[in-house]
Amino acid sequence: MGEKLNLNSFTSNFLGEAPNWYKKVIVGFLLFNPLVLILGQSTPFSEHVPFFLGWCLILEFIFCLAMALKCYPLQPGGLLAIEAVILGLTSPETVYKETVMNFPVIMLLMFMVAGIYFLKELLLFTFTKILLVVRSKTLLSFLFCFVAAVLSAFLDALTVTAVIIAVATGFYSVYHKIASGKEYHDSHDVNNEDDEHLNEERKKDLEKFRAFLRSLMMHGAIGTALGGVCTLVGEPQNLLIAKLAGWEFVEFFLRVAPVSMPVLVVGLITCILLEKTKTFDFGGELPPAVRSILEGYDKYESDQRTSKDIAKLWVQGITALILCLALGFHVAEVGVIGLTIIVLATAFNGVIEEHKIGHAFEEALPFTSLLVVFFAIVAVIHDQHLFSPVITWVLSLEGTLQVSSFYLANGILSMISDNVFVATVYISEVKQALDEGRISREVFDLLAVAINTGTNIPSVATPNGQAAFLFLLTSALAPLIRLSYMKMVWMALPYTITMSTAGLLAVIYLL
Repeated sequence: MGEKLNLNSFTSNFLGEAPNWYKKVIVGFLLFNPLVLILGQSTPFSEHVPFFLGWCLILEFIFCLAMALKCYPLQPGGLLAIEAVILGLTSPETVYKETVMNFPVIMLLMFMVAGIYFLKELLLFTFTKILLVVRSKTLLSFLFCFVAAVLSAFLDALTVTAVIIAVATGFYSVYHKIASGKEYHDSHDVNNEDDEHLNEERKKDLEKFRAFLRSLMMHGAIGTALGGVCTLVGEPQNLLIAKLAGWEFVEFFLRVAPVSMPVLVVGLITCILLEKTKTFDFGGELPPAVRSILEGYDKYESDQRTSKDIAKLWVQGITALILCLALGFHVAEVGVIGLTIIVLATAFNGVIEEHKIGHAFEEALPFTSLLVVFFAIVAVIHDQHLFSPVITWVLSLEGTLQVSSFYLANGILSMISDNVFVATVYISEVKQALDEGRISREVFDLLAVAINTGTNIPSVATPNGQAAFLFLLTSALAPLIRLSYMKMVWMALPYTITMSTAGLLAVIYLL
């Protein structure tokens, strides 16, 4: 006979291996929210209770994101989102509307990230060469930041982030396999999170390697924000702002340049200074033992490379070129281009088994699900008008104070919520003010630039500010290199201060 069913069985299964204190906090949230709503109905402030509860829900969701290494945020965040709908803070219709509005981002995650998976041999080959040739950590960090910025200006921040995640995961897996006693040719997977079997020296090298990869990933992620603000294809909200403002590619770049270019320079200088000073967890060097393993791997791969392998690299290279051209000229939605890349890379390299293709979607689909949950929280913000007081106040200001306040308000709210949503709300309000004759076209153009730069630059402060940062936080790589929510906030802090300040000064004095 098996064990009898009891309450402990349910509590043990709830959120699985997450710590007990974490489970209690989530249960506390789920009990607190309806209790506040019920008790608040009998108070003189009953009409303000949903507004207050909406902000509580945002903070609870941010807590789930912050504890991403303890428990993937989809489950606890999803429970909070379901409860928000049940309590009437939003409706299934609004959640669906928010999701449909962001469908291009969902398609991007489903297909573009999977497309990058089928280019991983080329990426690992290229970046291994760069890593082994460029021995200066400062120069390497600068290259990661600068190249990510340039690519994000013409491609998409999420796509670029997917590339650098694939590269870093490849490096980590190679080292961990060899450190675990496997051979280069061994195809058996090892548990990349299990360090117990490593000797002390290997463990020390692994910790240094993690610090090295963490710094490169953060420089690269910041680079996507630096480049993403510059052009109308860099971030999803840029396209929306450009559409309402009637700006084409060149005009958008020129109007934003007085702010974006100084911020780019300041961001790159910050990158160099952080590596030189080795502060905020930056400056980690590649351990000699790890470099030796990567050099051995590169030599082994070169010696074992057959004509078929070389042909695969050529196909992936041509596919990558098609990807860049298609994204650069915006010939179709990013997700459609991603699906095209999947078809080309698999058809011409003989990947025709369903289970092999399925592996490519394992990384992106959990995050896609999390993003839809995030849209449910955004729906609460929309239905409860949580940002309305700030919007009303900023619109009541005039002149330079109004423009700078728009920049700051967008920046602060983007740190809390999704920058695409914040930009959508603000640009819609400003467009309505223009249509009603409350502001001039000149003022509208200035405010549009302030909204674009405000939602793109200060939002680097937290992972929930930008989808690319959130994708990095919840990726399979993050726990491997010990990149937690608070670690990301800490490492982004100097960038947040220097870039946000440079952006604010540019808004005040250059616009």
